[in-house]
This record gives sequence, C-alpha cells and structure tokens, in this order.
Amino acid sequence: METKRREKFATQVNPEILSAIRDLAQDEGRQLQALVDEALADLIEKRRQGRPRAHVMAAYQASHDRYAPLYKKLAE
Repeated sequence: METKRREKFATQVNPEILSAIRDLAQDEGRQLQALVDEALADLIEKRRQGRPRAHVMAAYQASHDRYAPLYKKLAE
C-alpha cells in the first residue's frame, strides 16, 4: 500500500463551516483531513474546468488569425 506524503499547514476558517465539516466527518466516520483533501481537490477541479486549456486557446487564436475575414463574413 502506497503512503501519500502529507504536508501540514495552518489556516483559519469560519467557525460555522468548521463545525459543519466536523459534523460531516463524524457522521461519515471519516477524518477531518480527508474531507478537507476532498474539498480542496473538488475546488481545484472546478476551477480548472472553468478555463480552457492552453493548447485549445492557442489553436483557436491561430485559427482566428488565419481566418478572421471569413469568420466576419459568416457572422454577417
């Protein structure tokens, strides 16, 4: 079984949020850190999905540079 390396960090959180997350952890029989890991991973994924990938934007820009007059005519 692979053990993932962990790193400690300190932060502050709204007391109501902390209480709710502690309740969730207890209700689910999980450790608080597991829920924090899950929440942070979900946030990262959500934010990444909101942005186009760099190679997609580069292809779009190249297409736009090459075919801008055609796109303008098609839009009319």
